Amino acid sequence: MTAIFQSDEAGWSGYDAAFVVDALASPGPFNVPNRIGRPLTAEMVSNAAASGITAVNVTASGSGETPDEAYARSLEHLAYWQREVESNPDVLSLAASVSEIEAAKSAGRLALIMGFQDTVMLGTDLARMDEFHAQGVKIVQLTYNLPNLVGEGCLSPGNGCLTDFGRELVAHLAAAGVLIDLSHCSQRTTAEAIAAAPGPMSITHSGCSAVYEHPRNKQDAEMRAMAERGGVIGIYLMPFLNAGGPATADDLYLHIEHAVNVCGEEHVGIGSDNSITPTVDDETYRATLQQFADERLRLGIGAPGEHEVLFVPDLNSPARMRMIADGLLARGHSEARVEKIVGGNWMRLLGEVW
Repeated sequence: MTAIFQSDEAGWSGYDAAFVVDALASPGPFNVPNRIGRPLTAEMVSNAAASGITAVNVTASGSGETPDEAYARSLEHLAYWQREVESNPDVLSLAASVSEIEAAKSAGRLALIMGFQDTVMLGTDLARMDEFHAQGVKIVQLTYNLPNLVGEGCLSPGNGCLTDFGRELVAHLAAAGVLIDLSHCSQRTTAEAIAAAPGPMSITHSGCSAVYEHPRNKQDAEMRAMAERGGVIGIYLMPFLNAGGPATADDLYLHIEHAVNVCGEEHVGIGSDNSITPTVDDETYRATLQQFADERLRLGIGAPGEHEVLFVPDLNSPARMRMIADGLLARGHSEARVEKIVGGNWMRLLGEVW
């Protein structure tokens, strides 16, 4: 078992005072077969407390073969996170407003933002979205990797458009103060959603196609259009950052720096797509990963490269956000820029949308 992490307070002196936001992460298991329903372990809770992360966007959406099944599972997932917060009140809190994130920071708790990575659970019923919003869902990704009733995913062969219902949903989410996420959307759906939205949107977890061409990474034109509307892109800690083997911290920094050059430093953040607790990279994990990736390919939702470890080995630590900050400073980025990238930009965007 991984040892419980204890911060040594080394590195950037401004980290502990900064708002540190990971736009896609979890205090529990992530990128492994669905373990929803199992309580967080003491290790997970301790690592969340020691990480220095202020807030994370947690995937609370459920999947299913039908919208009704996905709807029921999404309700179960939301109830699960409510129970976990109630069981760990000194470490975790729910956040549906910037003031609640600020309160969590003051209290030394990790704020959990409820987010969805698909809209299949809605069918075409906007009342369901209102129900989820009332339960604290504040970030919604329009599609996952495949087409749905809203638009096309990034693995869709046709690069299809935002649908009429998708346009209706975009307007509905914007009016409700829900941050729209375009991370897994096709290029055309991304472009049309940005054009249709009355305000800023996000790409919570992706990379830059100009650095490494991959279906899950975004083209410069997509990132630039998103930034021009005030949005933020979060760079992930996934194997899709390079072409050969596990991604490295240097790969991550190259994607961050390219995004800064394209979008401006006010529009780049982190969305790790990882658990806060590090992955134990042993034979059991490798076997489970292969089964997980094989099943996703069978379902048509697996992206190229998912058989590689789904984290950055030299950032496989609860201290990863501190390590990223220190790494960027070592590469010559200013403290002001680093503070924006590790969370300040997300706080600004959430304040504008929510």
